[in-house]
Amino acid sequence: MRVLAAVDKFRGTATAHEVARAIADACWTTGHECIELPMADGGEGTLAALGGANRTLQVQGPLGAPVEAAWRFHRGTAVIEMALASGLQLIGGAEHNDVIAASTIGTGQLIDAALNLGADRIIVCLGGSATTDGGLGAVQAITVPARLKRVEFLVACDVTTNFLDAAEIFAAQKGATATQIKFLTTRLAGTADLYRQRFNVDVTRVAGGGAAGGLAGGLFALGATLLPGFDIVAEEVGLDEAIESCDVIITGEGRLDGTSFDGKVVGSIAALGKQQRKTVHAVCGDVHASAQTHLKRLSVSATSLRETFGDDGLTATTRCVEQAAAQWLAAREA
Repeated sequence: MRVLAAVDKFRGTATAHEVARAIADACWTTGHECIELPMADGGEGTLAALGGANRTLQVQGPLGAPVEAAWRFHRGTAVIEMALASGLQLIGGAEHNDVIAASTIGTGQLIDAALNLGADRIIVCLGGSATTDGGLGAVQAITVPARLKRVEFLVACDVTTNFLDAAEIFAAQKGATATQIKFLTTRLAGTADLYRQRFNVDVTRVAGGGAAGGLAGGLFALGATLLPGFDIVAEEVGLDEAIESCDVIITGEGRLDGTSFDGKVVGSIAALGKQQRKTVHAVCGDVHASAQTHLKRLSVSATSLRETFGDDGLTATTRCVEQAAAQWLAAREA
């Protein structure tokens, strides 16, 4: 059989590339061909799925300290992962964040660098942000915003949150108190008014404008098209063609639950597989009960590494993924 390994990262334990390679190793040991296709949904890990970084730039981090931000520029296309310039991981997590001061300036500096290099296509991947500045830092860091009108400017989102709801929904996980959330919400409203006056764009009316603390809305004000991150990645890596050419699909992620079927990798792969009448199996670190209805609806089987291998399933990820994939492939042949 020809097996398509179309997988997301297992957050904290294995990258999508490592998981895809583990499935390929399982295919090799069981006598099958494998197409390795690491995937992402627009958040952290999307840069790696789209070819990986090939350059770095020192930019202003979320709290002002300089960071070396990895990004990609190849054949006129720039791929920028905002988490690598303005992400919560850069400051050691929510407990070290200053949610009021946190800024997207660094992300704007990367966009500006791409324009200076003559990019004709810019993809900004959102997710993992430390910020709730409505994208104002990024907007102000782009020296000649009008240049963006001359390029294909895409923003990969994995949420549909409204611009004015960004603080209420996401700021607490970035370290904000209830009082700070109220302040941030008021500040977002003022930023929306600013964008309306300066660019004649109402960022409160676009689905997904609240992604990355409103960065999506700020970039929308500059002319960006907001798209589901999975769709952008699927188009870039040729997912439809890969599905057509395979016999079965193995997908996976660290935790499979009900939200995995709302624009995320496993749910989207499962839906596409069903459309093309391909057998789909999900290998995941953990499978929550809330996923079961969706798995049944899409005719997808799943292996929980935690249930199958115990604690090893959540630590020795790639080894367990390889074993689980090999066991499933062998069972199909039996």
